[in-house]
Amino acid sequence: MAGNSERRGAVRKGKKGATSGSGGQSRRALTGKGPTPKAEERPHHPAARRAASAARRADKPKGGNPRRERSSQSPELLVGRNPVAEALRAGIPAMALYVAVGIEVDERVTEAVRIAGDRGLPLLEVSRGEMDRVTGNLLHQGLALQVPPFQYTELQDLFELAAAGPAQPLLVALDGVTDPRNLGAVLRSAAAFGAQGVIVPERRAASVTATAWRTSAGAAARVPVSRVTNLVRALVEAKKAGMFVIGLDADGDVNLDELTMGADPLVIVVGSEGRGLSRLVGETCDLTLSIPMIGDTESLNASVAAAVTLAEVARIRRQS
Repeated sequence: MAGNSERRGAVRKGKKGATSGSGGQSRRALTGKGPTPKAEERPHHPAARRAASAARRADKPKGGNPRRERSSQSPELLVGRNPVAEALRAGIPAMALYVAVGIEVDERVTEAVRIAGDRGLPLLEVSRGEMDRVTGNLLHQGLALQVPPFQYTELQDLFELAAAGPAQPLLVALDGVTDPRNLGAVLRSAAAFGAQGVIVPERRAASVTATAWRTSAGAAARVPVSRVTNLVRALVEAKKAGMFVIGLDADGDVNLDELTMGADPLVIVVGSEGRGLSRLVGETCDLTLSIPMIGDTESLNASVAAAVTLAEVARIRRQS
């Protein structure tokens, strides 16, 4: 019957029971929660995440990735009997000498151990398997020398060293040579033919690593290397220092047989085997020089081209 409160379902039931009035809840809602926080202050807002990332970057030390810096500044292992003996003989900084157990001892091993002992270097005898592991399976001949990162020479110091020598300044600059074995071979040729130093750019170029050390057969201990941020600017500075800049190019202005200024202060610029000299470097050169060849050979390896040119310059200087 309508209005019968005892009918099933007529009374609305709730967990909290019946309430009378709002109890002030509406008044509190009208007061609000204050001003809206800035986007950067809201924890899950994209702007807040960007601000946190910027703060983390600001807290990092300057100069790039610290891990990359540590790896590039880590010690190197110079391997092979001739390179190790040459390096110790030249007195380069070293940290330890590794000798494989059971190797055949010759005069180079004996000399290396003696010099290391005289200098107080740690002598570490390791198994042949361990030597293979620490050298990365390079041809170590049972001997390896741990050396600190290579110390480059400032460009102006290199100019002064070249000018102070008994012969006219002779430097080699490498443009785009990325193989450290080529760099090592150039260092060896520079030492053999009287060049006082080598210039290499910092970017897109080989640096003096353990591979370059080994290929140089110890010449890296005797020939200073300057590492520059801009090769074109370095060549301009060489001109200001009174040197003549010659670039090796297959389509050079003159060929090597016609070189008449070999006895003058020179910087010989060698490009990469495939690309040759870069455009700006070629335009900076005072003269481009080609190497005459017989047959269909289009180009020479960068280190071979440098050796041939340095040998000719040395011949001219001997006869002048």
